[in-house]
Amino acid sequence: MIAGALTFLVQTLGNLFAIAVLLRFMMQLFRVPFRNSFAQFIVAVTDFAVKPLRRVVPGFGGLDWACLVAAFLAEFVVVLVSYWLDDFPFALAGGGVWPVMLGLAAVRLLSLTVYLVIGLTLVRALLSWINTHSPLMPVVYGLTEPFLAPLRRVVPMVANVDLTPLVLFIIAQLILMLPIMALERALLGAL
Repeated sequence: MIAGALTFLVQTLGNLFAIAVLLRFMMQLFRVPFRNSFAQFIVAVTDFAVKPLRRVVPGFGGLDWACLVAAFLAEFVVVLVSYWLDDFPFALAGGGVWPVMLGLAAVRLLSLTVYLVIGLTLVRALLSWINTHSPLMPVVYGLTEPFLAPLRRVVPMVANVDLTPLVLFIIAQLILMLPIMALERALLGAL
């Protein structure tokens, strides 16, 4: 019972940190302005891990790749601790278990990224109905528009209702169900 609670705590805190670092990377990738309180909060929360990693992982193409490394390391720690708390026999498994654990961390980070896009799209849809002048709206708009704009070219408006968020939800769920779940099952089968 305590192991289950500790697993929950590690997964929650690790995933929240990974989400924060992914948000920081996505804000750089999509050129979202950092002159707002939400972006400054994300930078403040993640600086302790990103700044030291910058010494080892250089930026390239105007992006801070240390953010992705920090997110991956957070997920790797979550995977390791979760399996350790579940009494996985690391000592008996041998050296072949480490590539599987790294692969699981990468797949779970990919899955977390898709869930992040779903969550941001949901927040954007809610803010568009409730408060379009929210200080959070420019950030959410900047993070979701690269995913929704290409869909708008294909999906027509129906009675002045934009259905692209719904289409994005469906595509994201299919991505989670097919390639990501298949990768995770293949990796778990190797354990």
